[in-house]
Amino acid sequence: MVLRVSLLTLFLLFLLHCCPEAIAQGDGEDPTTKTMEDFSGYPIREPNFPYSLSSLSVDTQSLQKQIDELSTFSDTPSPSVTRILYSEKDVLARRYIKNLMGLAGLYVREDAIGNIFGRWDGYEPELAAVSTGSHIDAIPYSGKYDGVVGVLGAIEAINVLKRSGFKPRKSLEVIMFTSEEPTRFGISCLGSRLMAGSEELERALKKTVDKENISFLDAAKFAGYAKGTEDLSSVFLKKGKYSAFVELHIEQGPILEEEGISVGIVTAIAAPASIKVDFEGNGGHAGAVLMPNRNDAGLAAAELALAVEKHVLESGSIDTVGTVGILALHPGAINSIPSKSHLEIDTRDIDESRRNNVIKKIHQSAMAIADKRGVKLSEFQIVNQDPPALSDESIIKAMEAASQELKLSHKLMISRAYHDSLFMARLLT
Repeated sequence: MVLRVSLLTLFLLFLLHCCPEAIAQGDGEDPTTKTMEDFSGYPIREPNFPYSLSSLSVDTQSLQKQIDELSTFSDTPSPSVTRILYSEKDVLARRYIKNLMGLAGLYVREDAIGNIFGRWDGYEPELAAVSTGSHIDAIPYSGKYDGVVGVLGAIEAINVLKRSGFKPRKSLEVIMFTSEEPTRFGISCLGSRLMAGSEELERALKKTVDKENISFLDAAKFAGYAKGTEDLSSVFLKKGKYSAFVELHIEQGPILEEEGISVGIVTAIAAPASIKVDFEGNGGHAGAVLMPNRNDAGLAAAELALAVEKHVLESGSIDTVGTVGILALHPGAINSIPSKSHLEIDTRDIDESRRNNVIKKIHQSAMAIADKRGVKLSEFQIVNQDPPALSDESIIKAMEAASQELKLSHKLMISRAYHDSLFMARLLT
């Protein structure tokens, strides 16, 4: 994958049109420009912006080089990327991002957990800013574009605007979110969740540890954050801090590529939920304990995994999905009956009540399986159960208008992968 000028220019144009204020229009105006200006509050036809929208020049070679360079901050060899929260490679990658923000002339700040903000003040800085961004942490053996395009692409978009001589009315802010991936501490979108004011998460982080029993706070301090305090409420932002947020992201699915379409315009983000389940049974030697006498925690886990699939398929909607992404057995020896099993389940849907009904059925199945197999259901924990988010109609129209301006094929889509946008929606006016 090589970044195309058209896609990045689309992103750039959208940044120009992300503020919900109308301005006066003259007769005989271009309908695309009118739609964008109705949404924006940016007077794109004023003398301080003398160029046509399609003439904005994105330096894709430089941007591709930055993406390639950032991918070298990895704990696994190229072409894969592994960049875990607060690791040495993550710290180096953060420095790289902050340096690029500084070179772009942005005012850079960080909060207590390492969300990074690069701000370009508008000529009315008291107005709620337009924000954009994504993440740079990477799950083991991932690709180099996941999240990264939304951060580096945003910085380049601002560089393009500055090169053109444009000055925004509202301030623009690029955000690099901390820990969109759940790899280290099991919490997705940690940075944006906390920014959105999750008091439950703020309390939980004081007790959260990783698989090596390193606490979240100690890991944050290693990376240079959370210094001298365990109070993370300073990360909370007030509702209305931003007037709009847009996130450029790869699809992470096959639809656009299979259909030969350039751009997916997100209309809704599916509601995610995560569940942790533990079964405890009786271990024993694989040869010495006869089948009728077993209480096998491993088979209980296997049966529940199949039950997850069954309940999802019975929901009646193709938008309901469920995945058992982790299934671990103890003691994990070929000749030992599992005495403990652990599952982590992801289920999501654009319909919150339908998803919650699936979770209820999974819980009922877990209890029934434990009873039938003579094992203990020692944990059934719903780690997160977030509501879906709908894109504002004005954002959808602005993206359609920008796509038409650049003659890009596009379609309306549901984002079944959720990103920091899901939680930024809670901060908007």
